[in-house]
Amino acid sequence: MLHGRASLRPDDVAFTFTDYEKAAAGVPERMTWAQLSQRTLRVAREIRLHGSVGDRAVILAPQGLEYILAFLGAMQAGLIAVPLPLPHRGSSHDRVGAVFTDTSPSVVLTTSAAAADVGDYVDQARLDIVPKIVEIDSLDLSIGTGPDGGPSFETADGPNIAYLQYSSGSTRTPTGVMLSHRNLQVNFEQLMRSFFADSRVRLPSDTVLVSWLPFYHDMGLVLGVCAPILGGFRAELTSPVAFLERPARWMRALAENPHAFSSAPNFAFDMAARKTTDSDLAGLDLGEVLGIISGAERVEPATLRRFVDRFSHFNFRDHMMRPSYGLAEATVFVTSGTWSESSPAAHFDVDELAAGRVKRCAAGTGTSLVPYTVPRSPTLRIVDGETHSECAPGLVGEIWVHGENVADGYWGKPPEEQQCFGATLVDPSPGTPDGPWLKTGDLGFISDGDLFIVGRIKDLLIIRGRNHYPEDIEATVQEITRGRVAAISVPLDSTEKLVTVIEVHKRGASNVEVMGWLRGVKSDVTSAISNAHGLNVEDLVLVQPGSIPTTTSGKIRRAACVEQYRQDQFTRLDA
Repeated sequence: MLHGRASLRPDDVAFTFTDYEKAAAGVPERMTWAQLSQRTLRVAREIRLHGSVGDRAVILAPQGLEYILAFLGAMQAGLIAVPLPLPHRGSSHDRVGAVFTDTSPSVVLTTSAAAADVGDYVDQARLDIVPKIVEIDSLDLSIGTGPDGGPSFETADGPNIAYLQYSSGSTRTPTGVMLSHRNLQVNFEQLMRSFFADSRVRLPSDTVLVSWLPFYHDMGLVLGVCAPILGGFRAELTSPVAFLERPARWMRALAENPHAFSSAPNFAFDMAARKTTDSDLAGLDLGEVLGIISGAERVEPATLRRFVDRFSHFNFRDHMMRPSYGLAEATVFVTSGTWSESSPAAHFDVDELAAGRVKRCAAGTGTSLVPYTVPRSPTLRIVDGETHSECAPGLVGEIWVHGENVADGYWGKPPEEQQCFGATLVDPSPGTPDGPWLKTGDLGFISDGDLFIVGRIKDLLIIRGRNHYPEDIEATVQEITRGRVAAISVPLDSTEKLVTVIEVHKRGASNVEVMGWLRGVKSDVTSAISNAHGLNVEDLVLVQPGSIPTTTSGKIRRAACVEQYRQDQFTRLDA
């Protein structure tokens, strides 16, 4: 696909990466399709000097065009790409070391700026065979590729596995999902069909993909790197740090690129709405945005509403919000929904959901959930985790997925750690395949023809014998604090107690005023949780923004929160 686009549209810009570290206004770097094709082949030739077909090529580089060249060059050379985040200086190298041990790479792809640190990671991993470190930006990428200037490698040279998508860190041991070229192709087609064809949204020829998501995360890799090539779209990219420093950069990119399509996790919408000023968007218009995927975390209706309301006078409209559900084991995408402020969110009785039953209730009560389309491709069913049979209507169960977008399994893991793959349904309904199915680990249900997602099975809170979904409690708190929240249960006196860790920005001119404001937050949160969920909070931990541990995709690491709480490692603002 890449080389075909280069032959048809050699001088069209394929990727633009804007670097905000060099200048606050941003320094854009562009690559045309012809440049991308030629440089990919040159990188592949270098990689082939240090590895064979099927070997692993770990990518440890800053976000930028070199990262994209490393990813494409590795696959062009027939190696299996392993995109990873570059650890922050001073942080633990355990995750990188674990992946090195897991994959035994023959080459590590980086940049000259990061090469010294990457060399330290390699040394500390103490591998039997030390991989070659290749600095992408130090290569002469202008050298020809073959005697006729054509591609040096045939596509058939490559292995079935395109890349390993490592888990973003919610567990202690990183796990690599084996994703094939077929998985990627099929999932891209499913994604495009859901967002455009099935939704009757016209896809203009000048569609631009705008993304700041990290390239090592599933959605950032597919949307920012793979989709532009598979769909022939221009990509406008920057880094997660650029967004976090100034969320208005994202909003400006959406406005400045007509027919923009983008994606972000739930927290980013709140941050953008809170930190983008009217002057940031002066003279700009969001009326031509095609859509923004909201995924990674459970999508909260209140967040969507705040975002739409904030940018409505810049002509942003509710139908542009596209709540979505997916996971790396299914490449990235499973299904999407539509959002409309005129159609109230569905509300469900909290106690009934806790008991695994579905009962709608009046607006303003219970928990509000975003509806998703039940997809035709891939196939999706709600399954009883114990009997492995399909749940009857009106019951909560585990979401199972079947389709060619589902990966074959985890890299190098024993069968007992592969049990989420290859599951079989007992007595499937007519037209439903018996397997293989992917057990997602997510709880959900179907009501009035729509899919609703409740939360992760492993994060379920059991307090005084009753089930509670942490996302529900966190949504209640966020209505008050607007920041990130982690609801966890901790053992105390032979029972489980509810603890909430809440990120807040301190308010007040003096210490006395700050402490008074913090006491008010605690009082409001305690009352809200009691009224909405019938729970007493054992402890409210107020911390600075950025204190709650998260995965690389922004998901809350609740197990890590429990551990930090038990070790008294949170720095309390009201201490």
